[in-house]
Amino acid sequence: MSVNDPIGDMLARIRNAQERGKSKVAVPHSRLRENVLNVLQSEGFIRGFAVVQQGGNKAEIEVELKYFDGAPVIRELNRVSKPGRRVYVSVGTLPTVYNGLGISILSTPKGVMSDSDARAQNVGGEVLCTVF
Repeated sequence: MSVNDPIGDMLARIRNAQERGKSKVAVPHSRLRENVLNVLQSEGFIRGFAVVQQGGNKAEIEVELKYFDGAPVIRELNRVSKPGRRVYVSVGTLPTVYNGLGISILSTPKGVMSDSDARAQNVGGEVLCTVF
């Protein structure tokens, strides 16, 4: 099956797994997905993730979801920049999510990072998603 939006697919899998109360979810491996999950882990939205090798040269990422008092830590997970409409921002126009309680994940020339890291490094880029 061909996926046109791999990041959107990963975010949908995470949302669906949290709705069902699952502790782990598997997504196909790519470096971009791994970098986005790295930002989610460093910001405390997921417990962690591990790359699991499948048969041949295929790999999956097993994401360990995080819950607090039985409710998912991630309340909203929205895709901003889509294949049909790319959204680019400069460092001066970086969006704040829920007055700073959430984060935006950006793909910048210096790598995938959160909006606070992008402000600190004075760099803009493509807004991949917002998390709250």
